Amino acid sequence: MAQKKIECYLDCVSPYSYYAFTYLQANKQTLESFGVEIEFIPVFLGGINVGSGNKPPWTLPAKAAYSKYDGKRAQRYFGHNFEIPGFFPILSLLPQRALTYIKKTHQKNTIESSFHACFSTMWNEHIDISVPENLAIALSKVFKDESVIKDILAGANAPETKAALTETTGRVVKDLGAFGCPWFWVSDGKGNGEPFFGSDRFHYMWDFLGVPHRDLELVGGKREGKL
Repeated sequence: MAQKKIECYLDCVSPYSYYAFTYLQANKQTLESFGVEIEFIPVFLGGINVGSGNKPPWTLPAKAAYSKYDGKRAQRYFGHNFEIPGFFPILSLLPQRALTYIKKTHQKNTIESSFHACFSTMWNEHIDISVPENLAIALSKVFKDESVIKDILAGANAPETKAALTETTGRVVKDLGAFGCPWFWVSDGKGNGEPFFGSDRFHYMWDFLGVPHRDLELVGGKREGKL
């Protein structure tokens, strides 16, 4: 039987990618117990927007105004509490290329801890990780050897790494229908795959995977006509 799998396409510039990432991290062991594998994959959200014709929420006045409310709601739901940094949005090419290089050259679990370090450094500490020196600060939380960090920063700028991120970003738009982040391609283990978008569609995802869940269940209250 094929593997149940969640391909999770993320960009550090997206706070909703951060919410989805931490949610999946928190539930990783439970999902593994149901035979569901999670793979975290870096993409360039700017390239997804261009390739799909989408526009970032902050460029549309109505969406920007709504985001002030929705962002705080999402933070409460996913257990976060931070303000949007003054330098937002960043050009996320450098951190996404660095994560692409890490995923290719380091052990499997390292990409997860590296994503966490980049997200936390940018959103919680308000450090602009699009700047090489600041990205090094984030990476130092995972890699204690300075020479390894230097190698990652150099590798991020290598032509093959740039090409790899471009290829992945183009593929997720062309083949998987992506128009934003976080984007998921979910395989049910029966030969079927479907796309899911955003950090608020997990209940649909669990239904597709056959994973039992109780989210969105109302608790208490009285039914009409009952004492």
